[in-house]
Amino acid sequence: MSSFKILISENVAEICVSKLLEKNFEVAYRSDISADELLDIIRDFHGLIVRSATKVTSEVIQAGTKLKVIGRAGVGIDNIDLDTATRKGIAVFNAASANTLSAAEHTFALMLALARDIPKAHISIHNGEWNRSAFKGVELFGKTLGIVGLGKIGREVATRAQAFKMQTLGCDPLIETGDFERLGVEECDLHELFRRSDFMTVHVPLIAETKHLITEEHFAIAKSSLRIINTARGGVIDESALFRALESGRIAAAALDVFEEEPPVNNPLLELENVVTTPHLAASTNEAQEKVAAEIAESVANFLLEKRTDNIINAQILDRNTA
Repeated sequence: MSSFKILISENVAEICVSKLLEKNFEVAYRSDISADELLDIIRDFHGLIVRSATKVTSEVIQAGTKLKVIGRAGVGIDNIDLDTATRKGIAVFNAASANTLSAAEHTFALMLALARDIPKAHISIHNGEWNRSAFKGVELFGKTLGIVGLGKIGREVATRAQAFKMQTLGCDPLIETGDFERLGVEECDLHELFRRSDFMTVHVPLIAETKHLITEEHFAIAKSSLRIINTARGGVIDESALFRALESGRIAAAALDVFEEEPPVNNPLLELENVVTTPHLAASTNEAQEKVAAEIAESVANFLLEKRTDNIINAQILDRNTA
């Protein structure tokens, strides 16, 4: 048995546990653990694997006196206090690409749901109605899609949009002009994206620089026909500004897989008929969950046993850990 103990604090695919056991780690699987319990027992563990629900706060990290690595079975790490982990020399990993295809496909599912008014039509027919004229949609063909963030998921969305013969615009200050050209995406700033887009989709992490990246001023210059999709993180779009834009008819519709508060409680967006919602499902496919579980198990194990750093988020801790 390895001298390393790993705590898994949320539901992950079984392959995560089996891969760690194969490498002789001691694994505690506590998917029902409370915040207080986590704080009480984290001192016994060298590794922690979470999804999005566990809040790995500064207090938790400080209490983890043996903690060497935190693994996020997914992409976003906004539930982990990265600054504290870095100061403590604790490596943080995510599964950087495992749910890319699922997230891109869910984005398109929501885009098509908006374009063809599928949720309302579904409810209508289940209510015994047959009102075809009430659900006249729009085609994606020939429309302009604005993509905010051209990382792995944004690029996959662009590829699929081009297959639908959509014009693709992109905004991402971290991407070189040559990359835009290779992707067949026209480079724009955020304001131009809003002025020109018929559909818009968001694919950026929630960090200080992207908190309320999209605000009232952007909706004010948008086409009234704009349909916006967010499968990235709640908080990238200012929800109050989005509500006003949708309620007033300033933009046409929105599809939201993520919210600033999850689950959304008393959120006025849920009362609007021109909003389609799903409960943070972009990565919720059998394939994606298997891949993220396997990938994060490999990353955590490889770091603890071999100091390998594939998918590390805070690379600045490496000198400290390898000295």
